[in-house]
Amino acid sequence: MVAKKQKPRYFNRELSWLEFNQRVLEEAKAVGNPMLERLKFLAIVASNLDEFFMVRVGGLHMARKAGSRKKDPSGLTPMAQLREIVKRARAMMNDLHGCFNDEVSPGLAAGGIRHADIAALTAEQETALHQLVHDELFPVITPLAVAEGQDFPRIQNMALHLAVRLQGIGSADGQEEVFAVMSLDRAGPRVVQLPAESGYEYVLREEVVGKYAANWFPGFNVQECAAFRMTRNADFAVQENEAPDLLSGMEEVLEERKTGDCIRLEVASSISKRLLVFLCKGLSVADDNIYPVAGVLNLKDFMPMAFLDGFDELKVEPWPPQSSPDVVPNEPMFGQIAKKDLLFYHPYETFDPVVRFIEEAAVDRETMAIKMVLYRTSSDSAIIAALKRAAENGVNVTVLMELKARFDEARNIGWARDLEQCGVQVVYGVKGYKTHAKICLVVRREPAGVVRYCHFGTGNYNESTAKLYGDISYLTCNPELGADASAFFNALCGYAQPADFRLISMAPIGMRDKLLELIDFEIERAKSGKKAVVNAKVNSLVDVALSEKLHEAAAAGVKIKLNVRGICCLKPTRNLEITSIIDRYLEHARIIHFHHGGKPRVFIASADWMPRNLDKRLELMVPVEDQVCRDRLIAMLEIHLADNQSSWLLKEDGSYQRMAAKQARVRSQEVLYNQACEAVINAANNRRTRFEPHRPESQN
Repeated sequence: MVAKKQKPRYFNRELSWLEFNQRVLEEAKAVGNPMLERLKFLAIVASNLDEFFMVRVGGLHMARKAGSRKKDPSGLTPMAQLREIVKRARAMMNDLHGCFNDEVSPGLAAGGIRHADIAALTAEQETALHQLVHDELFPVITPLAVAEGQDFPRIQNMALHLAVRLQGIGSADGQEEVFAVMSLDRAGPRVVQLPAESGYEYVLREEVVGKYAANWFPGFNVQECAAFRMTRNADFAVQENEAPDLLSGMEEVLEERKTGDCIRLEVASSISKRLLVFLCKGLSVADDNIYPVAGVLNLKDFMPMAFLDGFDELKVEPWPPQSSPDVVPNEPMFGQIAKKDLLFYHPYETFDPVVRFIEEAAVDRETMAIKMVLYRTSSDSAIIAALKRAAENGVNVTVLMELKARFDEARNIGWARDLEQCGVQVVYGVKGYKTHAKICLVVRREPAGVVRYCHFGTGNYNESTAKLYGDISYLTCNPELGADASAFFNALCGYAQPADFRLISMAPIGMRDKLLELIDFEIERAKSGKKAVVNAKVNSLVDVALSEKLHEAAAAGVKIKLNVRGICCLKPTRNLEITSIIDRYLEHARIIHFHHGGKPRVFIASADWMPRNLDKRLELMVPVEDQVCRDRLIAMLEIHLADNQSSWLLKEDGSYQRMAAKQARVRSQEVLYNQACEAVINAANNRRTRFEPHRPESQN
C-alpha cells in the first residue's frame, strides 16, 4: 500500500510575504480610505516589492544558479519558488498599477491633484517646461550612445532611465537606427509641478524629457522614448573572514550591488518590440524577468505627494503623538525614572522622552558613560547630535554602530566616522552577526552610588520612523536589568564571554531556549487541566523549532493567539489563531505574554521569531516586571488581538480573510490612540481638581 503523501506543515516564506504585501495593497484599494492615504499605501507596496526583489528574489536566483535543489520547509526548491513568485508578483504589479490608473489617479484629479496631459498643456505650462529644460534638465542629463553589440553602460540599480531609439535625419525608413540611454535619477524632482489656475497640476520628469528629447539629439529624429528601470540582485554579504576590516568590507558590498545581475526589468508597456529586444540583449535580461508596466513606473516616488500641504479632504484625520502624562515636562528624566518605570507606546505617545533621556545624559555633569546600539537612525538625528555633545563634554560614550543594516550601510558608515571624529568609541558591529538589539545604558554617579538607567525598545532610535511605526519603549533603573545591560555591552564590545544574564535573554545564545521553556510550562499546565495561554505579537514567524512547539502546545490544549504582521509560515490549527493587522501605522512592536499559572510573564523584544533573528543576530528579550507597566502591556496586546476592523485572519490554506464585525467594532490603532488622548485629558483634569497650598519656607 502506497503511503499517502503528507501535506507540508508550513507555508512558503516568500509567498507568505507576498500575501502580506497584498494586504497592504488592499488598503490602497479600500474605497473608504481617502485618496492620498490610498496613494501612500500604493507607494509602500511599490517600495516593499523593490526590496523583496533585490533581496529575497535575488537570493533565490543565486541559489538556482548554484544548482541548489534544497527544499524549504514548505517543500519548494529555489526554482519552484521562483516560478510561484513570478506568477504572484506579476499579478500584484498589475493590481498595483491598475489601482493607480483606474482609481487613485482619477480620484486625485477629482480632488484637485491632476496629472496633466503632456501633449495638451497651456501656453503658460509650455513656457514653464521650456525654462525647466533649458535651466535644469539639459545641463544635467547626459545621453549615452549605445551601439548594438557593444558593452552597455552601467545602469544604476532602481534608477529611472529613458531608452531612446533614433534615426538620422534624411536616412531611409528603417535604416541607420541608433540608440541612447538617458539617466533621469539625479535630474531633479520626479514630479514636476505646473502653473495652474487651481489645485495642483503635475507632469513627470520622464514625460518632460521625452517631450523635448530632440534637444539632446540634433541631427536625429527621435523615433521612440520608453522609460525603464532595472532591479539588480542586492543579496550580497560581507565576507568577514576575508575583508581587512568590516568598514572596508561593507564598502565592497555596496560596490557589488551596483553590478549585480538584473532580476527585474520594468519597462513601459508601450515600448516597441525593437527597443525592448535591444534593451534585453544589452542588459542580459531573460524573458521571465521582464515586467511591462501600464502607466507610471516606480510608484514609490509618489510618497511625498501623499503629504502635500492642503488637500485635507483627501487625507486621513491627523493623529498627532500625545505627550505621556507619566512624564513631567520640566523635571529631569533621571529623577522621574528613579521614582517609577516608564512605558510608552509610539507613535500614539511621542518619542520625545527617549530623546530627552539621551540629550539630558549628554549634558548632565553626573553622567559617567553612555552606551548604546544604533541600527537605523534618521537622516537628521537628534540622538546622534546628543552623543557627539556628550563625548565633547567628556562623557565616556560607546556606540555599537551596525554597519550591516541592509540598505542603511552607507548612512551608518558616515555616522560612524562622524562619531569617531567627536571622540566617541565606535564598535563596528560583531563579527559574524548583526546587532539588532535596541538598548541604551546611561551610567550616573549619584549620592547613593553608581546608578544604571536603561532604555529598552522594540524599534530603532529613529525619530522619523517613531512617528510611523508602532513600537514600545521601556525606561527603568532596575538594578538587575542595569547589570544585564552592562554585561551585554561588555560581551559585545570586549572579549568577555556572554555571562548568564539575571533577567534578559539574548539571541543567539538563549532566547529561543527561553521561549521554548516558557511554552513548555504552558503545555504542562494544559495537560494538568489548568489554564494555559500564550499570546504574542511579532512581525514575522518563520522559525521551525518555535513553530513545532506552538503546534505541540495547541494540541495539548494551550490557547494561543498570535498577531503576526507579515510573514507567517505556521499553519493555524485548533487552539491556535493567527491574525495580522494592517492599518495607518506599521505594526512593529514585539510583545509576548505567558499566563504562567496566574503569575504573568510579559516580555518586549527586538527580535522576530525567525532563524535570522534567533541564530544570526544579537537580539534582546526583556521581561517587564513592574506591575503597572506589565499590566498595561497585557492590555495593549489584548486590544490588538481583539481587533476586528483592521485585522486579517490567517486560514488553513494560507489565504487571509478580512475580519469585519458589524457590532462591537474594535479598530486597535484607533482605540490605542484614543486612550493616549484620554490619558492626557484625564491628567489635565486631575491637575485642575487637585489643590496644593503654598507653605511658608521652614525656618532654621
